[in-house]
Amino acid sequence: MQRIAGTEGGAEILRHQLTTAWEICLLDEGDDLDRDAGLADCDALIAMSFGHSALPAMPKLKLLQLPGAGYEQIEFAAVPAHCTVCNVFEHEYGMAEYVMAAMLEWQIGIRGMDAQLRQGAWRAGFVGGTPSHGELMGKSVGLVGYGHIGRAVATRAKAFGMQVAAVTRTPGNPDDCVDHIAGMDHLGTLCGEADFIVVACPLTEDTRGLIGPAEFRLMQDHAVLINVARGAVVDEDALFAACSTGTIGGAVIDVWYQYPDHADSVQLPSRHAFHALDNVVMTPHASGWTRELVARRWAVIADNLDRLAKGEPLRNVVQASE
Repeated sequence: MQRIAGTEGGAEILRHQLTTAWEICLLDEGDDLDRDAGLADCDALIAMSFGHSALPAMPKLKLLQLPGAGYEQIEFAAVPAHCTVCNVFEHEYGMAEYVMAAMLEWQIGIRGMDAQLRQGAWRAGFVGGTPSHGELMGKSVGLVGYGHIGRAVATRAKAFGMQVAAVTRTPGNPDDCVDHIAGMDHLGTLCGEADFIVVACPLTEDTRGLIGPAEFRLMQDHAVLINVARGAVVDEDALFAACSTGTIGGAVIDVWYQYPDHADSVQLPSRHAFHALDNVVMTPHASGWTRELVARRWAVIADNLDRLAKGEPLRNVVQASE
């Protein structure tokens, strides 16, 4: 029987999903990994961080399985050479629906019409005589990143009759859901042409501050930036300046620059007053965190553990073993 270490969160799901024999060793959420002697005998470890504290020797470790997509907290040089690092996605469905909801709300403004009608005002509708909202049909969306999230957004945007373009580190031939795809060196062109710019790329040293003052100057004055990637991909100062001065139409921001220590903390998400701007929609890093996400992710993790036990190729490999 092989041994896996992980936190309580997904243990019960794993017990029901696994088809191969595993002993599950639970780690306390708040404990440092180096205090758990059981790690030395583990064949697999489920953790979002690795290498930032002293760890026991793990001679049997074959799989470091991230229970999420981001791997900024993994010190890859510290991962044993005989261990494969994998992550898990499944958040792209909820995030793509969030992006579509954001674009639809920006064009239609249901919240505003609801507020007006509650006061008895009919100006926004047919009675008012003048069309008061737009539609997504014929609008353009530019995707910064064309991985799982970008493809999921493109699929849905195309169904709404939108024009879809993308820039990515690995451009290829356009698929059925994107009209144009190019390398990251075409970012400026994408920013200048799109009605909506969706940031959906990983945070790396190459993408930190990727969208900055120059990119905002290229955007149309009605363009809307939607960030569902990581806050640091977009320059904080430049984003606030672009929104507060009307350089762009506004922004929908789900990922931020300051986070609280725990959910009950009161913490504004930026040192700038984004909350004071009426052309900014703010959400607390919630776009992918759906009620359905957790079960899907742990099903994929269980499948990877079964694959490891059977000697089959692993899914979502971030760094292969040597």
